[in-house]
Amino acid sequence: MRSGCRGVTLIEVIMFTVIVGIAAGGILMVFANTSRASADPLIRKQALAIAESLVEEVRMMPFTFCDPDDANASTATGAFVGVNGCAATVEAMGPEAAQGETRYAALRPFDNVNDYNGFAMAGGILDITGPPAIPGLGAYGATVVVAPFAFGGIAAAEALQITVTVTGPGNIVVTLDGIRTRHAPNL
Repeated sequence: MRSGCRGVTLIEVIMFTVIVGIAAGGILMVFANTSRASADPLIRKQALAIAESLVEEVRMMPFTFCDPDDANASTATGAFVGVNGCAATVEAMGPEAAQGETRYAALRPFDNVNDYNGFAMAGGILDITGPPAIPGLGAYGATVVVAPFAFGGIAAAEALQITVTVTGPGNIVVTLDGIRTRHAPNL
């Protein structure tokens, strides 16, 4: 019986080293994963801001029976040509390509919610004046889908669902929906 010996054995030192090593490795993995994903919130926030901006841009457009350039756009009571309808152009899904409508056209820009159906920006986010891409947003893309949508007792002919999907660096995808209703007979 040795009563005067103090200290630790080699086995205790090895066990301590192994336990501390495993704990330190786990903590370092958490730090590595955190630093690797730290840019994701910024990219996600930017993608969300782009989607919100596009949804609002589309929702602010008129929702008329006739193309807003039609002589009867403000008085038409239905989507047809004739008495109480459109003079010539019933508003349809997508831009009036034959009339040269694009989001970026100075003389014939998109002028109705429906015009945005199928709209896409690839290779960067552009403002309404067109290329080049807004600085810092060249790695993002966006698509817009507009579809009839029955909403809270409102007929599908009187409401549209706007779906904006934005893709960003690192395959970040943000999808945002909005609804536009015809809140007056022809607005």
